[in-house]
Amino acid sequence: MAAIFTPGLKVAADTMVVKDRRLPIEGEVLVKKGQVVEADTIVARTELPGKIFPVNIANQLGVSPGRLKDYLHKTAGDTVTEGEVIARTNGIMGLFQTEATALISGTLESVSSVTGEAIFQAHPVPVEIDAYINGVVVDVHDGEGCVIQNQGTMVQGIFGLGGEVKGTIRMAVEEATDPLSEDRITPDMANQIIVGGAYLPRQTVQKAIDVGVAGIVTGGFDYDDIKDLLGYEVGVAITGGEDLGLTIIVTEGFGHIQMAPGTFKLLKSNVGRRASINGATQIRAGVIRPEVVVTVRDTDVGAEPWEPPEPKGIQLGDTVRAIRAPHFGKIGRVKSLPVDLVTMESETRVRIMEVEFDDGTVAGLPRANVESIDR
Repeated sequence: MAAIFTPGLKVAADTMVVKDRRLPIEGEVLVKKGQVVEADTIVARTELPGKIFPVNIANQLGVSPGRLKDYLHKTAGDTVTEGEVIARTNGIMGLFQTEATALISGTLESVSSVTGEAIFQAHPVPVEIDAYINGVVVDVHDGEGCVIQNQGTMVQGIFGLGGEVKGTIRMAVEEATDPLSEDRITPDMANQIIVGGAYLPRQTVQKAIDVGVAGIVTGGFDYDDIKDLLGYEVGVAITGGEDLGLTIIVTEGFGHIQMAPGTFKLLKSNVGRRASINGATQIRAGVIRPEVVVTVRDTDVGAEPWEPPEPKGIQLGDTVRAIRAPHFGKIGRVKSLPVDLVTMESETRVRIMEVEFDDGTVAGLPRANVESIDR
C-alpha cells in the first residue's frame, strides 16, 4: 500500500486558511464578496429572541381571569420595564390596591382572560460575528454569513478549552521542555496569547486568569485540573463553550509532554504578531481542532474560493504522531507501511505502520492510533 488515510493535524508556516463565518439564526450580512476585512471586522449580525417568562397576574391581583382586562394598564405588544405596573385593582376608595408589575424589561406578549397568565418576552439579544482572521471575503451566504480566506500560519492542537479570542503572541518560556510555572506570568501579559512549553499547572492558569491573559498555548496539561478550574467535568468530545476566563490550546496531550520542537519554533517565529485562537474541539464526526491562526492584513489571495487539493494520505517519510498509549504524543516518521495484518497484544489483528521516533526507536503502531502532521 503506497498511502493510507488517517486524521490529520496541521502545523504549517504558510497555508491557506479558510473560515466559514455563520450566524446562529438568519440575520444581516454586512460585507460583500471581494471585500478585504480584518479579524475584528463585524461581518454579520442578528438578534436572538429574548427569553419567555409566564406570570399569573390574576393570582397576584386576587381577581378572576375573566375580569383581568378591567385592571390592565398595558396591553399585548406594549414595551415594559422591569418593576413597571402593568395592572392594578381599584381597592376601596383608592386604598388597599393590589398591583402586578413587569417581571423583566421587554415586551408584554399576551394576557389570557382564561388562565389569567401574562407572557413577558425579554428584549432581543444582539449577536455579531467578526471575521476572526484578516483576509478576503470569497463567498457570501445571504442572511447567514460569509467565507473568508487568506494565507497564514496555522497550528492545530489536540485539545482546547474556551472560545475565540485574539491577542499578541508572546513566549513565556525559553525552551519547549520548560514547564509554564506560575512565576512566569506577569501583569504585562494581559490580553496576550502566552506560549508555554512542556506543562501547564492549574495554579498558572488561575494566575493567568487573574492577570487577564487572553489565551495559553501549551504542550501538556493535566486532565484532572479541568474539573478543578471549571467546577464540573467536561467531555473531551466537544468543547469550546467553557466560561473559563481565557482559552487554552493543548498541542501534544495530557500530562507532562513537551511541545513539539517544530511547533514551538513556529510559534516563536510569530512573536509580536496578532493571532486568533479557538479552543473548540470535536473528535467525533466532523472533526474540529483547536487552533492558533496568524494572518497578515495585506492579502493578494484573490476573491475566488480556494479549492483544497485531493488528500494524498500518509506516505513513507511523512511526519506522524502517536495518539494512544504507550507512545502517546511522540512524533516520528513513517518507516514502512506493511500490508499484512499484525496481531497486537489485545489479540486483535490490524494493519500497522512502522514509525521511527526522534530518539531512533522504531515501533509498529495500529494505523488508527496515529495522526498525520501537515507541516
